[in-house]
Amino acid sequence: MAKKGQVEQKWIHVDATDLIVGRLASDIAMILMGKHRPIYTPHVDCGDFVVVTNVDKVAFSGNKWRDKTYTWYTGYPGQRSVSAEKRHEKQPDLILHEAVRRMLPKNKLGRKMLSKLKLFTGPDHPHQAQNPETRELGKKLAAKS
Repeated sequence: MAKKGQVEQKWIHVDATDLIVGRLASDIAMILMGKHRPIYTPHVDCGDFVVVTNVDKVAFSGNKWRDKTYTWYTGYPGQRSVSAEKRHEKQPDLILHEAVRRMLPKNKLGRKMLSKLKLFTGPDHPHQAQNPETRELGKKLAAKS
């Protein structure tokens, strides 16, 4: 079992151009939680930092751009809602941020894991000094024949 100071956290870079939101979000959530490591421990933050660029170029499958709605409660009667297409115009990084947030644990540790996710709409990011390792995430695995 991993202890709090034992785990060395790496930096991983992902280019989100033309990747499906759900598949990418599930892969990112696994890395943030640390489930890709053999020493995964549920009560310890074993995950790595993830830098995602080109978040504004993610894709949905099917008609989700038009049909998918995001709703939230404002404190007043009724709920606010917006389609995925309109949210992408105003806040393109929030689509992936919310998808990843909902896949993480709902506690203090989950919030700490989410703070290790860095999202950028363009191809540049300010984390070059950490030497992030580039990985291909969110790809559908090829069927074995």
